[in-house]
Amino acid sequence: MAIAYRAQVDDDTEFAIWRIEEEAEELYSQLQLDEQEKAYYEKLRIGKRNLHWLGTRVLLRKMLRTAEYIDCKIDSHGKPYLVNLPYHISLSHSFDYAAVMISKEPVGIDIEQVKEKVERIAHKFMRKEELEFISSKTKINQLYVCWCVKEAVYKCYGQKEVSFLENIFLEPFDFEGHGCVNAHLTKGTININYSVGYLQYEDYMIGYVKGRNDEKQTGNI
Repeated sequence: MAIAYRAQVDDDTEFAIWRIEEEAEELYSQLQLDEQEKAYYEKLRIGKRNLHWLGTRVLLRKMLRTAEYIDCKIDSHGKPYLVNLPYHISLSHSFDYAAVMISKEPVGIDIEQVKEKVERIAHKFMRKEELEFISSKTKINQLYVCWCVKEAVYKCYGQKEVSFLENIFLEPFDFEGHGCVNAHLTKGTININYSVGYLQYEDYMIGYVKGRNDEKQTGNI
């Protein structure tokens, strides 16, 4: 297992992906897990789920450059966090890849393998006015950018009951293989603006975003 791509977003923020090529036993041997984590892992020992769980945590260890135990927990909204380290994290995985983003401020990352089927479900996460700016020439890739951007925003915000369709709106953009998309999260009195990066890597799409520690209180970034 080796880092396939690594990007420094700013002085305090980076993300990386790597291809999961090892067997579960090899990944497991690189981790230090407490009893609760071991019990959770045992429940995942089916198909790719265990490899994804192990892969993101091995990558997290590599990025933090530590051999010590990393206390990584999941909050009530399903967002992972580090108990004893001053970093925010976001984890993602898709088929053969794991992705991790680390920052001093809230972050969100999503990686997805690009497949034609996204067109069939576009109406479930895209508003009519968003579908109107999708180009017929780059439709599938552009739809995956939209999904990854909305997923990254959702993870960065870190609260449940946020709808991709009703609460996250994207401004028009042209697909260029990599770039930024302006996104707006609105829900009740919350109104937050995000500039979300995206990147095509082989046949995968990645969306990534950094927020601010006070965004839930201020309503903007």
